[in-house]
Amino acid sequence: MQKITKVPLNSFVHHEQTGALWQLSDLFLNYIPFDHEQLIFCCIGTDRSTGDSLGPLTGSFLTSFHSFPFEVIGTLENPLHAINLTSTMEEINAKPIKPYVVAIDACLGSERNVGHIVLQDGPLFPGKAVKKELPPIGDISIKGIVNVGGFMEMLVLQNTRLNVTYSMGNKIARALMLAWQRHLLKKKNEYNDNSNHYDSRQQIGYSNLS
Repeated sequence: MQKITKVPLNSFVHHEQTGALWQLSDLFLNYIPFDHEQLIFCCIGTDRSTGDSLGPLTGSFLTSFHSFPFEVIGTLENPLHAINLTSTMEEINAKPIKPYVVAIDACLGSERNVGHIVLQDGPLFPGKAVKKELPPIGDISIKGIVNVGGFMEMLVLQNTRLNVTYSMGNKIARALMLAWQRHLLKKKNEYNDNSNHYDSRQQIGYSNLS
């Protein structure tokens, strides 16, 4: 069983910094329970707003990885948003095995933090930036700071560059896929007692994931 510890508060990685993919996969590998029998990724947002499309973009990228075995809710085609969030949560909570939910969403922040991807313990509060009251979601949350908050948030989200949300969503999805591959490799190496080759970048083709 994968040992999971509490996430340090506000674990930040800028999506464009050198080695961001590997650093994010480190965080995800250490703090997301890939062994959980009911692991669900809830990607929140809408394709009607460029800033708020981070979640659906991430979900679409994840579902394009045919070897990513987990349930993904929220894509560009079928977004998870304010209208269907409550009913979706009711369906998730009604599952016979209590799910572990990873919630992914865009958020606004200070200018110096724009572009950072944040991993935090506990749920997201969707719609908070635009003063909507929606139920919290997630056992752990991944947030992408897509623009500056504090003033006219709805307009800011609608005028966020698509390139920013696309790049961040792509990086989050690829890092989750990489973390899953590393998790499988770790289990294989533990089984084979092959510690000399544990989690090497060459072993998992890291050069192809940059």
